[in-house]
Amino acid sequence: MPDWIYLSSQSPRRQSLLNQIGQKFRLLEPDFGEDVESLETFRAGETPQQYVQRVTQLKLDAALGRLKRRGLTVAPILCADTTVALGHEIFGKPKDRQHARQILHALGGQSHLVLTAVSVGTAHVQRHALSVSRVQFGPWTDAGLETYLDHGEWAGKAGAYAIQGLAAAHIAHIDGSYSGIMGLPLYETAQLLREPWGDEA
Repeated sequence: MPDWIYLSSQSPRRQSLLNQIGQKFRLLEPDFGEDVESLETFRAGETPQQYVQRVTQLKLDAALGRLKRRGLTVAPILCADTTVALGHEIFGKPKDRQHARQILHALGGQSHLVLTAVSVGTAHVQRHALSVSRVQFGPWTDAGLETYLDHGEWAGKAGAYAIQGLAAAHIAHIDGSYSGIMGLPLYETAQLLREPWGDEA
């Protein structure tokens, strides 16, 4: 694994997960006025897998440009994106409480996929991985759903929930990577980082 990498993510969960595997990192946050959220725009006819991999590549491209503009020390950059899919329908981050209610109501009692794509790269070497997990929600009661929404945990979360938070009480079963559902699959990430990076890293 490299001595250190850049993490191009504002997610405290991804920071915590990298700390868990002992990977040192420096944050590479967006420039002032840089619209990172616009990278997550859906394209008609795109599958959830195509979407999450494309967005992650766009995030890496943007981060590499940021590194070059700032003239920073070269090191591998890690980017990731997580999306939730029910069939072919992609659920990103909810726009507001009503949108979160609609998403969670659709997921209630259903089995859905959580896809997290990871890209690690420099200007010359890029490596990619995809984690796909299945999550089974129990049915929501109206009162239970409103209580959950009151806590605000849904904000900024793909699928309007975080598995490590209050939503865990409503999840009946998972099949796959718990850390991948959180936002950074540690097995796949560690595999990418273990590959030789040469003089650049």
